[in-house]
Amino acid sequence: MSMVLIVFLIYLVGMVIAGIVTAKLASKSLDDFILGGKKMLTPVLALSEKGTDMSAWLLIGLPGQAFKMGLGAIWAGIGVWLGSLFNWLVIATPLRRLTGKYNALTIPDYFESTFEDGSHLLRITSSILIVFFFTLYVSAQVVGAGKVLAATFNIDVVVGMIIGLSIILFYTMMGGFIAESWTDFFQGIIMVIALVVMCIIGIVHFGGFGNILTRIGSIDAKAVMLSAGESGTALYLGLILGGLAIGCGYAGQPHILMRYMALRSEKEVKKAMIIAMTWTTIAVGGAIFLGFLAIPFLRGEIADPEHVTLAFATRILPGWLVGLVLAAATAAMMSTVDSQLLVTTSAITEDIYRKLINPKATQQYLVRLARIFTVVVALVAFFLGLRAERLVYWLVLYAWGGLAASFGPPLILSLKWRGTTKFGVFAGMVVGAVTIVVWYNVPALKGFLYELIPGFFLSLLATWLVSLWTKKTRT
Repeated sequence: MSMVLIVFLIYLVGMVIAGIVTAKLASKSLDDFILGGKKMLTPVLALSEKGTDMSAWLLIGLPGQAFKMGLGAIWAGIGVWLGSLFNWLVIATPLRRLTGKYNALTIPDYFESTFEDGSHLLRITSSILIVFFFTLYVSAQVVGAGKVLAATFNIDVVVGMIIGLSIILFYTMMGGFIAESWTDFFQGIIMVIALVVMCIIGIVHFGGFGNILTRIGSIDAKAVMLSAGESGTALYLGLILGGLAIGCGYAGQPHILMRYMALRSEKEVKKAMIIAMTWTTIAVGGAIFLGFLAIPFLRGEIADPEHVTLAFATRILPGWLVGLVLAAATAAMMSTVDSQLLVTTSAITEDIYRKLINPKATQQYLVRLARIFTVVVALVAFFLGLRAERLVYWLVLYAWGGLAASFGPPLILSLKWRGTTKFGVFAGMVVGAVTIVVWYNVPALKGFLYELIPGFFLSLLATWLVSLWTKKTRT
């Protein structure tokens, strides 16, 4: 048995053990299952927030972008860094305070409580959007995990999908938020270690940074240092705006926001922010540098830039470290899928079943139901990935932008502007989601500007204008 497989199996066994150990803790109440009873350690939640945020993009997408675009990928990194910092500085403290005040377990719960929405309009609308976008998101991540495992171990993609999803499903179903936070914590550590190790060994292996820069310059210094294509103001402006726009999405991601809601108190925000932003700086910088480092040694050898991380690891690392990198890449996907499963399950169990159908359900029954819905959502995502792989990847591009535009502006205004109303929030959700879908599917618009930019600002405008028209004093 190869060292790659041994190290990877150790990682998978660790995830299963996490589910077993935390199962009893998550069984006491729905609060424990969804938010860990708001008793989790701050460092765990801080790294869990980053692990669930980055997904496979950190170890697969971002290095691939840097490999293809050179320093042009830095703008995406800056966008991620600023978006994360914005969330910690602007969103985390008031969201933790208000969700604690209303005892809200979910974002739909927060909106309904904040605006005293007896009609359940906000709860139903936000729950539908969460279930829709996250089911697609989970499906694509599972297919991605299947492809990574298939390429590494020479197995069928479907078998890889089953292995990856089974592990995620087990520990999420058993341990809920507690299990996924602890697994995300360790997955975050594995990811950043893998990136730092590859960068350091890569520099040493290829004769120092000066030699690497010389090799890069001999390829095409202008294209590598600036962008992936022809020069021009429009190209660079689009590259900068598109990269920075990624940061706009952070305020609208429920799987990230729930980490702030789960903190023991708002006093813990500053400590968690320092930990999370330190991790972000190292991880994002490492991912970009890794792709940049691989340019003179793998360009022309691999057809798909997103294969650069594993290809580079295989070239410079011993087997057991390649296993660590594989575990890190899989961890990046798992740490996002588990959170997305939990958010989707929470929307169905808490926001739809308990609040709208059976308010008198016992806590033990709700936990059992949450576990059942976790399995159901996972199976739907799996079969969607089997039957419509291309469609899933096409639609999942909506997920980040769709969630960002649907929830970001309404949430920001609800926290920072007392003039925000229920109908303003509803308008922002609908306008944001519709704009993302329409803009992406009109080639002329899609080619002109990343859809998240118009989606976010039109949602912001709709929330503000409709709130003015339906203004109501909030106490």
